[in-house]
Amino acid sequence: MIPFSILDLAPVVEGGDVRQSLASSVALAQAGERLGYNRFWLAEHHGMQGIASAATSVVIGHVAGGTERIRVGAGGIMLPNHAPLLIAEQFGTLEALYPGRIDLGLGRAPGSDSKVAQAMKRDLYAAAERFPQDVAELLGYFEGKGPVEAVPGSGAQVPVWMLGSSLFGAQVAAHFGLPYAFASHFAPAAMMEAIAVYRERFQPSARLDKPYVMLGYNIVAAETDEEAQYLSTSLLQAFVNLGQGMPGRLPRPIKGYEAALPPQSRARLEGVLSASAIGSKATVKNSVRAFLDRTGADELIVAASIHDFDSRVRSYEIAAEARADLARETAA
Repeated sequence: MIPFSILDLAPVVEGGDVRQSLASSVALAQAGERLGYNRFWLAEHHGMQGIASAATSVVIGHVAGGTERIRVGAGGIMLPNHAPLLIAEQFGTLEALYPGRIDLGLGRAPGSDSKVAQAMKRDLYAAAERFPQDVAELLGYFEGKGPVEAVPGSGAQVPVWMLGSSLFGAQVAAHFGLPYAFASHFAPAAMMEAIAVYRERFQPSARLDKPYVMLGYNIVAAETDEEAQYLSTSLLQAFVNLGQGMPGRLPRPIKGYEAALPPQSRARLEGVLSASAIGSKATVKNSVRAFLDRTGADELIVAASIHDFDSRVRSYEIAAEARADLARETAA
């Protein structure tokens, strides 16, 4: 059975604060380690009231320091926001502190809007245009071939991933021979085409000899389908609010929320949630099996946008149980 990993959006929930969110990230990583999850990733976003992982490398160090075995990394660092040398130094430092446990996923999106980009003093359009060159420069620092030496960073054995929600990331990942993580948990429309492009164009490298695809997947699991549907309304509200340009803290669940939405909003959510499983363990198991049969993914990275932290941990527990059941069925 393929590995399952955790994508933690470090949510700041309604009624909570950033301190609580960061403490929850450590506790969730510890639970993931206990449950056998492969890696724990955090993402770079800026100017978002509901996401506490803006200083992504700092939070990665915080989580890695609170765990022992699970891989911890970025899913991802938005490279247009940074000089490649600085990212090499940051992740070289993390690898020196937590050897063999640090991942670096790279994205081209800014993780913000134009107003935040101005505050960061970055020309994000120009930076996005030179993204492949910046990836090559960053890889060069890790290989000791940069224009200057990255200290720490030079010679660091940091696995580098390419992220994407379109065909561009698939092409870059294939060109550099990197593992590819597709953001199907929120942008599944181009998923199958991107996977095909990546696999068809993949060029083996010193880092990876054959294609490796990890897909984002939402799982909201509970003891019953009804309870899971109720818990999932936090995720539904977050998607609707984001689509309306009003992102905020992760909302509390609302009974009957989806049924009260206009038809066009429900149709939009159905498309966004096509890489999702919401329900009991049996429902999750069947949904995951169908998704893996369709995609041939090498790994799933699971997101669970659930307001109540104990329910969030329980969802990951149920997902791990479903994975174990699938593994037994596969081996039988």
